[in-house]
Amino acid sequence: MEQRIPLIGEKFPDLRVQTTHGMLNLPEAFKGKWFVLFSHPADFTPVCTTEFIAFQKRYEQFKELNTELIGLSIDQVFSHIKWVMWIKENLGVEIKFPIIADDTGKISSQLGLIHPGKGTNTVRAVFIVDPEGIIRALLYYPQELGRNLDEILRMVKGLQLSDEKSVAIPANWPKSELINDRVIIPPASNIHDAEKRTKEYECFDWWFCHKKL
Repeated sequence: MEQRIPLIGEKFPDLRVQTTHGMLNLPEAFKGKWFVLFSHPADFTPVCTTEFIAFQKRYEQFKELNTELIGLSIDQVFSHIKWVMWIKENLGVEIKFPIIADDTGKISSQLGLIHPGKGTNTVRAVFIVDPEGIIRALLYYPQELGRNLDEILRMVKGLQLSDEKSVAIPANWPKSELINDRVIIPPASNIHDAEKRTKEYECFDWWFCHKKL
């Protein structure tokens, strides 16, 4: 059976995983919370090390958003543990989130994280999963490009805001070139609502209305 990367809107698959924090059942372990699962090509590599430092530096910001972090690569748990120890001893940063050990590659194959043209290493993928275990966003990076952690944090904030307020999030929010930190009202679905829109909100036209939170 051909494995593929799960899609936005699908339920994150049920997985039992070995991590640096012990055995976990996903997504059950994070029930009621958002979580960001991110894969990296390998332990003890420069770009991955910079990413783990960046994730840890923002870990408290993620936790304030009721969001947990969990890493993954095709390495043994002993390698993860040694790498985390190396980071703490040499770079002064303690990695506090768990890392999945997938030395058989089974989990990575199930999640579509192995590029056929890149050997057995996992790509730099990111899954953002909501408290119901639904995949809300995906990012897929090549091995040579480290991730922008502020963008991942922004995505979690934006998705939560969209859910809470039933709004859409503009490009580069909260510093949109067009509407700054304002948010977009979903377009009207009938003529009656369209006619009311320009009286209720600030609008460029009836189909493009926005408001300040």
